[in-house]
Amino acid sequence: MYYYIIKRLLLMIPTLLGILFLTFVVTQFVPGGPVEQLANQLTSLNVSGEASSGSANLYRGSSGLSEEHIESLKEFYGFDKPFLERFSDLVINYLSFDLGDSYFHHQSVSELIISKLPVSISLGLWTFLIIYSICIPLGIKKAVSHGSNFDLTSSTLILIGYSIPGFVLGISLIVLLGGGSFYDVFPTRGIISDNWDELTIGAKVLDYLWHMTLPIISSVIGSFAVMTMLTKNSFIEEIKKQYVLTAKAKGLSDNEILYKHVFKNALIPILTGFPAQFISAFFTGSILIETIFSLDGIGLLSYESILHRDYPVVLGTLFLFTLLGLLAKLLTDISYLFVDPRIKFDSVEDGRNN
Repeated sequence: MYYYIIKRLLLMIPTLLGILFLTFVVTQFVPGGPVEQLANQLTSLNVSGEASSGSANLYRGSSGLSEEHIESLKEFYGFDKPFLERFSDLVINYLSFDLGDSYFHHQSVSELIISKLPVSISLGLWTFLIIYSICIPLGIKKAVSHGSNFDLTSSTLILIGYSIPGFVLGISLIVLLGGGSFYDVFPTRGIISDNWDELTIGAKVLDYLWHMTLPIISSVIGSFAVMTMLTKNSFIEEIKKQYVLTAKAKGLSDNEILYKHVFKNALIPILTGFPAQFISAFFTGSILIETIFSLDGIGLLSYESILHRDYPVVLGTLFLFTLLGLLAKLLTDISYLFVDPRIKFDSVEDGRNN
């Protein structure tokens, strides 16, 4: 197992570098970068007469900013260096987890990401807990009553929910319950009210849940189908195996067979995906939800960074998400050992060598 873990950790290095390199190429050569955006802003200020006297001579009418000022902007953002040198500096800084400074927010990318984590963790943690706490019991119930009216009705409902994109459901909820056109029941901005500090502890909890209701509903509805059907199919596959028939022949009750024998085997594919699902719940699929409900989290930060060509934030968040994703995949593989002791990585390696 230790050889397998070391090998996977070493394979993460070229994978991470490859993803960073491709993204770095796109961000460095896509039009409308930070130099062009700042140059357009300075030009607009000069045209409107709002620029200071010290920068007014930089504007040359229809020609825009002077070449000297353009070169100074490139030097300020580091675009005066060769491409490979810029990428090498990026990799060296990332090895020490120095993600640089934001062009737009004018602060450290690491501090910026940390400041946005509470919102994304709140949304992701609730989504993760609700999905697992509902889908696993529902999937077991559907497997036991396979083909019944309950199974058919619940399958229809969760597939309808799966077919509705989260952002479409979010917009619909805002229109219906967020003061759009019908009822003004739930807030649609932030996770707490402006008078949060003046509220009591109980009122703070209710206020927080009040703000998170619509975003959580939009996040979880579409995810019910995958986890529920995975649980159902896993239990049905185990129920059809020979050891279940043997247990029935010995006179064991259905509940004893289900929870003493089937349960631990059927949950293997679900539990082994736990690490990846736990991490991805915080960082994936929340961009549109955070944007629609104005939640100041990592998803909204990534979206705004792309719009403003804030490359340090774009690359920094990508580096963090990719690293966590690779570690989650490794933890998923390792978790197989704890859930199913029959799996041996060394035997897999020996089989490949032979």
